Amino acid sequence: MKKLLTVWALFICAATQAQDCGNYLFLQNNKTVEMTIYNKKAEPDGKQVYSVSNVATAGGITSATLNSEMFDKNGKSVAKSTTTVKCNGGIMMMDMRMNLSAQQQSATSTATANNVYIEYPSAMNVGDMLKDGSFSMNINTNGLNQNISMTITNRKVEAKEPVTTTAGTWDCYKITYSSKTVVKTAGIGLPLNMDGTEWYAPGVGVVKTESKYGGAAVTAIH
Repeated sequence: MKKLLTVWALFICAATQAQDCGNYLFLQNNKTVEMTIYNKKAEPDGKQVYSVSNVATAGGITSATLNSEMFDKNGKSVAKSTTTVKCNGGIMMMDMRMNLSAQQQSATSTATANNVYIEYPSAMNVGDMLKDGSFSMNINTNGLNQNISMTITNRKVEAKEPVTTTAGTWDCYKITYSSKTVVKTAGIGLPLNMDGTEWYAPGVGVVKTESKYGGAAVTAIH
C-alpha cells in the first residue's frame, strides 16, 4: 500500500509539473505571440512575432523551438532568428539571446553556446533574488569573426502587480535587473550596460519589458 501511495504521489507530481510547463505561452505548439516594441518615448516602433513549434517532453523537460521575426514600424521584416525555450518542473528557462538586438539574434541563431538560459522559478516572493545568467559565443558575420557575451545580474523581485495590454490582464512579478553586453571584433569591444525591468506572469511568461531605450509588451496571442 505504501509503495502504491508513493507511485501515485510521483504520478501527481509529474502531472503537475507537465501542466505547469504546458501553460507557458512559448511552450504551446503552433501558438503565435506578438510583442509590440516601443521606443524611449513609449511610441510603437515595430513588433516582434514569435511562433512556437516542435514542443516535446523528454526526461521531465519540456522544450520548444521559438521562431522569431522582427518588423519595423512600417511592417517591413528586418530580421529573423530561431531559439529554444525549456521548462523543468515549472521552472521556465528562456534563451538569453532573446535579449540581444534583432540583428544580433539573427547572427547568433545558428551559433551554439553553453549555459544560454536564464531561469524563472515557478514560485517567487517579493524581495527574492533570482539566479544570474551569462553566455558567450563566437560568430562569423559576413566573414568577420566576432565574440558576443552577455551577463544578467542583480535580478530582484520588486513587487507584484497586474499588467494589462490588448492581449489580456495578468498578475505579474516585477523583476529588475542589470545587463552587460560586449561585442568584440578583433579582440576589441566596448560594453553596453543597461538596467531593465520586466513583468513576469507565473505559468505564462514575460509579458512586458522596459529600459531607458524603450520596451515591449505582449499585445496579441493567436
